[in-house]
Amino acid sequence: MTILLVEDNEMNRDMLSRRLERKGHSVLLALDGEQAIQMTREHQPAVVLMDMSLPVLDGWEATRRLKADAQTAHIPVVALTAHALPAERDRALEAGCIAFETKPIDFPKLLSVIDTVTK
Repeated sequence: MTILLVEDNEMNRDMLSRRLERKGHSVLLALDGEQAIQMTREHQPAVVLMDMSLPVLDGWEATRRLKADAQTAHIPVVALTAHALPAERDRALEAGCIAFETKPIDFPKLLSVIDTVTK
């Protein structure tokens, strides 16, 4: 399955993409919300893993735009964030994220979420 990982932190991006690839996934990388929108439209990944605190265009707005676009609205977006407060979770879900995972990422749980949202 193709996964778009949207993450501006190089260490997080490298670690998570390598782990996903070891599980057999094809991983595309975007560094900001604008790139995420462009790459989602172009590649139609099975799921988008969206960091919420991004440069250029944050993850909340990028998700809103993806969900407002008929070409990408069907693609599940999973929020990945260090913001663990319930209000942040609510904000991500209101933007259109289907799930919310806090950093540091619990990788087995993330794999389960990916499996669930792509069925």
